[in-house]
Amino acid sequence: MTNQQKPAHPVVDELLERSIRDIDIPPRPQIIDRIRHEMHRDEPNMFVVGRLISRDVSLAAGLIKTANSPYFGFSLRVRSVNEALMMLGLDAASRAIAAISLHKAFPNSAHYERFWHTSAEIAALSGWLAQHLAVPCVRADDAYTFGLFRDCGIVILLRRFGTYRDILMRANRDGERLFTAHELDALPTHHAVVGSLLAQNWWLPEIISQAIRSHHDPEMLDRFDSGLPLASRRLIAIAQTAERLVQQATGGSQTREWDKLGPSCLRLLDLDDETLAGLVEPAAELIKRID
Repeated sequence: MTNQQKPAHPVVDELLERSIRDIDIPPRPQIIDRIRHEMHRDEPNMFVVGRLISRDVSLAAGLIKTANSPYFGFSLRVRSVNEALMMLGLDAASRAIAAISLHKAFPNSAHYERFWHTSAEIAALSGWLAQHLAVPCVRADDAYTFGLFRDCGIVILLRRFGTYRDILMRANRDGERLFTAHELDALPTHHAVVGSLLAQNWWLPEIISQAIRSHHDPEMLDRFDSGLPLASRRLIAIAQTAERLVQQATGGSQTREWDKLGPSCLRLLDLDDETLAGLVEPAAELIKRID
């Protein structure tokens, strides 16, 4: 095999295959491949996609609920899958299906209900912040998707390792060491790597998978020569700021990550503490509308 014929990322491919086997990363749902296939046609057929989604009642209901969420802010209520597809577009709809499928990948997902709810709050606030602050180089739907998938590796590791809950507690309480350092003390990997691999395998945009991989690393966030795209760094900053607003508005999500990442996030978003304080009240109003 010549160099030109070799896979572009053989190391990543091997790591992904090993992680799916050893860490039990959920395989990509077939519906995502089918939607992606339709998206790449010269003339995508929304009705074909609608029929595919409608075959699964939970996917159909979840997509309609997503389209009616306060983050998107549509003036008309969506009542069908086809209406949701027309409102969202195939790109946003495919990401919504990926998020719904993530829940379905865990049979006892009710056990992680608090995690799912916090992720939904952070995602909604992330999309809102991207719009409200008009963050350059960042699409609001990318910010929303990143907020949903940022910590998906946590759920995977909770299912895989019985000791992981205790590791999480230690990491959440530490305002100095890297969050991922606590995971690597006891595990062969950490949730940012696992989440990034899932995002790659589930066809999420590269800027999102890269952001997931580095979202606990202040050096990657701070350094312009880190190799992490500016859009990925801003996605991290938006979601971390959203999590901070959740903490201030609800008292939930009590991690210490703002101590380590907060100043960098404010710089990337051109915010100061006073402006951030002014976002707490509207953020709280938005959170109230998330069910």
